[in-house]
Amino acid sequence: MTTDTATRELDPDELASLVETAEEVTILDVRNRDEVDAWQIEGPGIDRTHVPYMRFVSAQVSGDVSELVDPDRSYVVVCPHGEASAEVAEMLTEVGIDAKNLAGGMQGWAKVYTRRQLPDTDLFQYYRPASGCLAYAVVSAGEALVVDPLRAFADRYRDEIQDLDAEVTAVLDTHVHADHFSALPTLANSTGATAIVSEGAAERGLSFEVETVTEGETIQIGDHEFEILSTPGHTTGSISLLVDDVLLSGDSLFLDGTPRPDLQKDDADAPSMARTLHETVTERIAPLPDDTLVAPGHVPPGRQPSADGTYTDRLGTIRNRVRAFSEDREAFVERILDSMGDQPANFEQIIAVNLGQETVGDSDAFELELGPNNCAVSD
Repeated sequence: MTTDTATRELDPDELASLVETAEEVTILDVRNRDEVDAWQIEGPGIDRTHVPYMRFVSAQVSGDVSELVDPDRSYVVVCPHGEASAEVAEMLTEVGIDAKNLAGGMQGWAKVYTRRQLPDTDLFQYYRPASGCLAYAVVSAGEALVVDPLRAFADRYRDEIQDLDAEVTAVLDTHVHADHFSALPTLANSTGATAIVSEGAAERGLSFEVETVTEGETIQIGDHEFEILSTPGHTTGSISLLVDDVLLSGDSLFLDGTPRPDLQKDDADAPSMARTLHETVTERIAPLPDDTLVAPGHVPPGRQPSADGTYTDRLGTIRNRVRAFSEDREAFVERILDSMGDQPANFEQIIAVNLGQETVGDSDAFELELGPNNCAVSD
């Protein structure tokens, strides 16, 4: 952490590194209770305490600020934008308590986006720790395919691929996303790349020009051929990509569980979608070799990366962790329907925008997608 007493700030990227390495960090959250309940910074080393900002304002008047916290602990103070938390960090510092402000607050946290290369591959994995969203780029022979890009970081993909002496030639969404705004049309328009979705996704009412792919078709990018696997259940049009021994599973299979089946249709259709999802896992993904490297579309925020720093795992390991591979279909359906929890915030509007049926400005889009993705059902 920084020790500069003039700024008393912790950069969000530095906090992300601490979370990934499971360092002990005490978050002092001064937001309102509903904001805290909706979305928090998560990780195995994170300890959280909640004291609303106005309590500090009142305590400053009475001179009792130090009584609101443990004076022997160090704190990273968090609020929505980094302003109220800066005041609280200063109050605590003035009474001798080690406190640093998270620069930019939760908005700053939401802007953290990391990139790592999967060992011995041409694949790059992008990770947003605030939500657990993952995207991918394969760069080969001057060409690049970007998979499941986030709109908030559209320029990052283009610029970083250019730095690798390549151009984005194709952009693909594995499904119509419900938890974040897709950069598919934005990135395709800014680079001249081909926008690609499954036929099933296009049939949901997509209003912009795309090329479609179906089961068994391939996409050639440089020296790599991507095979399209139809893997429905989370949505009717969900697909996965198999390249070499890597499965880009999108939201069809996660490292710790399976997706929820209720974000496309009415709740009444969720049991049918769950049965389809069970078929996808047990009949479409299960036959792949155990050493297939699964690279999913999400992980739970705060999940520890693998030893190589990426969020991947071998299919053989996942088989032993995820019950769906050995679970009876109806037992799976019952468990999934009982375990879904809250739906992603603003998911219906996010879907409409991703289909091109509504428009929303960049700043509003950033605000609307803040929070956890809530697309997974963990075992």
